[in-house]
Amino acid sequence: MKTCRYFLLFCLFPAFTMQAQKQIQSYREYIHKYSDLAVDQMNRYKIPASITLSQGILESGAGRSYMVRASNNHFGIKCQAGWKGGRIYQKDDGPNDCFRKYKSAAESYEDHSRFLTERQRYAHLFSLDSRDYRAWARGLQKSGYATDKAYANKLIQIIETYELYKLDTKTRRYARKSNPIPFNRTPYTDYGLIYVIAGKDDSYEKIAGDMGIKVKKLIRYNEVPKNFPLFEGDIVFLEKKHKKAQKPYSQHEVQIGESMHKIAQKYGMRVKSLYKLNKKDADYVPVEGDVLRLR
Repeated sequence: MKTCRYFLLFCLFPAFTMQAQKQIQSYREYIHKYSDLAVDQMNRYKIPASITLSQGILESGAGRSYMVRASNNHFGIKCQAGWKGGRIYQKDDGPNDCFRKYKSAAESYEDHSRFLTERQRYAHLFSLDSRDYRAWARGLQKSGYATDKAYANKLIQIIETYELYKLDTKTRRYARKSNPIPFNRTPYTDYGLIYVIAGKDDSYEKIAGDMGIKVKKLIRYNEVPKNFPLFEGDIVFLEKKHKKAQKPYSQHEVQIGESMHKIAQKYGMRVKSLYKLNKKDADYVPVEGDVLRLR
């Protein structure tokens, strides 16, 4: 018997309308484009990747909704009190509801994770098994994430139809390393790289000592000269950066106060590659509003 990859669709419902076929294709494309981002958020915030990705699909119409096109809002998150970012207005519960606007899909995914982790009404979800997507889906609906009474069931159907549950057991990319680092600081992972965040009055020498890495290596990994200053909140990579940014990051709009090094650090890519991708000479100074290629 032929194995059905998407069991619920292809085995139980073999006949498709043209509209259904287009939906399946759009869902596949969305999953391919954003699954790594969902896994990254899972590793950082303990939210099942299947839940994040299925919510993104459902709330954004697989990335094709007006909300996504106009504001990069993949999760239908409204402005609410205290929101200081961009905004867009659209009919929803009211005739002119305020929704959050983001600069990128990655920023939307990050804000979605923070939205769940920073609100008390979702706190109980984090006591659930991170692989129990059904309990998470039910919990989101009961907590009032959406008013749709079928919200949990829709998430579960998407997860099971497209086998998104496999993402919930996806190993972190750095777990394959054979020689564990004696962590004396809190390590993080993003872009498939391990890094730490610099504290107040920190230095590469202090970090190297805490993490069991030679100072020369740490300086080389982060492409800085000896005695280069560190500021609180700076990213310090513990391994060699990539030649290009990881998906889904493809471009960056320069902000005030950003150098090429700072931009490269933000995406875990090498400074030389950033210059080369954008065909810039060494004397190029990024200007606010410039759009730089990342891959």
